[in-house]
Amino acid sequence: MREEPPRLQRRVNDQAISLAREWRMLGRAASAVALLTSPALFFLFYSTYDWPLGWSLLAAAAGVVIFRGGVDVIAHKMIPSPALYGAEDALKEQDVMSRRRVWYWRHKFKIWFWIGAILLVVGFIVSRTKDESIADAMSNMISSIPSGIGQAAQLGATFFVFMIFNFLILFGPLVIMGIQQIKTYEPGDADWGVKLDDVRGQAEAKLEITRVVSLWQSGEEFEKAGGKRERGVLFLGAPGTGKTMLSKAIATSFNCPFVTIPGSGFAQTFIGMDAVIVRYLARKAKKMANKWGGQCIVFIDEIDAVGLRRSSLGSGYQPIQSGTIHDSHFFGPMGAMTSTGDLIDETEAWREKLFAMRAEPTPSPYPPIVTKFAAGVNKAMMPGGMMGMGGGGLALNQLLVVMDGIDEPPFMKRFRTRKFNTFLDAIYFVPQRLFGRKLRLKPPKPRKEEVYFIGACNVPLEMLDPALTRPGRMGRHIYFRTPTWEDRRDIFDLYLGKVGHEEALDTAKARDELARITNGYSPAMIDQACSLALTYAHSNDRVAFSRQDLLEAMTTVETGVAIGQQGPKHELRAIAIHEAGHAVTSHVFRENMLATRLSIKKRGETGGHHQAMAIEDRFGSWRSEEVGSLITVLGAMAAELVFYGQNGNGVGGDLGMATARASYMVGSAGMAPAPIDLSDRIPDKEAREKAEKKVVERFQELGTKLLHRSSNMDGSMFGSAVGDPGKRKLVTGLLGQSFVIAYATIRLNKDATERIAERLIAETEMYGDDVTEMLDEARLLKPEIDVLDENAWPVI
Repeated sequence: MREEPPRLQRRVNDQAISLAREWRMLGRAASAVALLTSPALFFLFYSTYDWPLGWSLLAAAAGVVIFRGGVDVIAHKMIPSPALYGAEDALKEQDVMSRRRVWYWRHKFKIWFWIGAILLVVGFIVSRTKDESIADAMSNMISSIPSGIGQAAQLGATFFVFMIFNFLILFGPLVIMGIQQIKTYEPGDADWGVKLDDVRGQAEAKLEITRVVSLWQSGEEFEKAGGKRERGVLFLGAPGTGKTMLSKAIATSFNCPFVTIPGSGFAQTFIGMDAVIVRYLARKAKKMANKWGGQCIVFIDEIDAVGLRRSSLGSGYQPIQSGTIHDSHFFGPMGAMTSTGDLIDETEAWREKLFAMRAEPTPSPYPPIVTKFAAGVNKAMMPGGMMGMGGGGLALNQLLVVMDGIDEPPFMKRFRTRKFNTFLDAIYFVPQRLFGRKLRLKPPKPRKEEVYFIGACNVPLEMLDPALTRPGRMGRHIYFRTPTWEDRRDIFDLYLGKVGHEEALDTAKARDELARITNGYSPAMIDQACSLALTYAHSNDRVAFSRQDLLEAMTTVETGVAIGQQGPKHELRAIAIHEAGHAVTSHVFRENMLATRLSIKKRGETGGHHQAMAIEDRFGSWRSEEVGSLITVLGAMAAELVFYGQNGNGVGGDLGMATARASYMVGSAGMAPAPIDLSDRIPDKEAREKAEKKVVERFQELGTKLLHRSSNMDGSMFGSAVGDPGKRKLVTGLLGQSFVIAYATIRLNKDATERIAERLIAETEMYGDDVTEMLDEARLLKPEIDVLDENAWPVI
């Protein structure tokens, strides 16, 4: 027979229940005594003091209640309260009522005791000063209480009004400025001309938020099935990826009120004002929800201004970071990899860095004069103690309280219910139930209004406070990626459909090309480029713009208007050779990179540039791909050496980038130079090892000449590899090997490189298909290098 496992037997505490019943009997006995003695108290007031009948009855009843309260307080002070685990509900309900009575009367007796003590002390002082008995002094004081209460009330009201006016004078303008940043849009009010279909390039994010908002508006069946609606949603992504635009589409498309506030709206001048703004925001949202059927959406833009991890504000917390080459080499508004701005590679890491760089600083909601005045007030009143700007701690705490309190009953209803029920329990005359009906107010239910929150931020999720991002608050996280090749094509389909353009731009090939050549463009930049292109067309009396108009508009958006004076022809040829060297080596050694632009037109500080994009966004890269990128960087200097026998000073940016990339490969990725193996050329082991060592040293010597050391690379996370003697040899060896390969590639494809340069000189700028077709037609070859051949070694 199978034995049952032992179980914990939870038994009722019989002694505690017996004690509770005795407490109940004691209470009834005290009530009986009070009622028996109440006639004597009534006749005392009615006959002895000649009080009116009504007041005498009321005083007698008050005496009974006070006596019962005193008995409960004294008895509970002397005898412990019983623990009623497992008792019947009626007994537990009686115990709750008894505890309420004790708390109520203990509080009242304390107040009366201190009032009496104060009156006694004051009476004693008055009796000494006026030379009268304490009884007379107390009698005079008690008789003057009615008039004193009136005067105290008048003084209190005056003081209250005075404080209110002072508060309004000091804080009123600041609070008004903060409140003005809260914008409320009722259904039908908000129309930014943005619909959900206008949000392009973020299909997954748009689908996800549509599901969430649909449940917010009509999720009754979802809740009946056991589901729980999300209270808040967090938009995560770099600036310019469409988070605010999607919020506008929600406000326009969904039939519910929409309240918005920027994160800077919480950056109030004085401590405590940010919490006031949050309370006003919640009140406004609840009011809108009550007016429009129960739902309201609150959008907080740049919520990272208030929602940063609180421990990171004053501790050593640092999020996990994975360094990329772009952390140390990212130049100009378009994120060139070289300081000269002539080499741009679009990758996912590059786009993230580029979009993060475009983030605008959070402005203060106050004019400078107000901020300066507040600083003066803070310094004069509480040095270092009142300034609230930049902290955001109170605002975050209050925001969390508000989000948690949405599902709770209203505070005032809970307060009134608790006070009223406690008073009924404390006067003893009103029973808990009468004829089976409960004679107490029911606990208030949560409000029917539902307020939902959407926050948008530009920082990584781990930088935000976990209390804000946990489930139940903003636990639904929607990521917005930087626009990829396919995303930009989708965005172009939207904006080209709004402006007049030639039909040639409507083909799939043309749209694909436009998406490829707009590396790092945000939706706003694509919109601006299309509008600017139409401006160029209209200035030439054309109603539709062409591909050339759009190309000129794009380069103007990126780097400004082109400089007409290009310089002498021999310099243009040198620049063309330089850029052709980048293009040729990139086309040969980087299979995942696609050339998108080639230019020798001077814009800003850049004389020309080569631009490419990753065909696929990959999480990592292989050594062969990193070496290919290193060869591409050195390809321009190799081309100058092949064509001119020397290099110009324009390779400084290339060498800086090459040094950083080689240092990264050796110092962070463990990618050393390729081993030298001459076993198929030199049979003798000793001679072979000697020759291999000589080749390695020669690569290192060549790499040392290429090593960029105009700075100590302190700003680079990979600079320590150059400072370590062992790593330095590997870095220089890798640089030497890569330059030999680049040099051999240009030598082998010299004629094709020259043709590319000549065409670039003729066209000045080339884009998209023109570049890729030209490089494909060149039929470029990958060289085979013989390290024992002296001609394979460049002379620098």
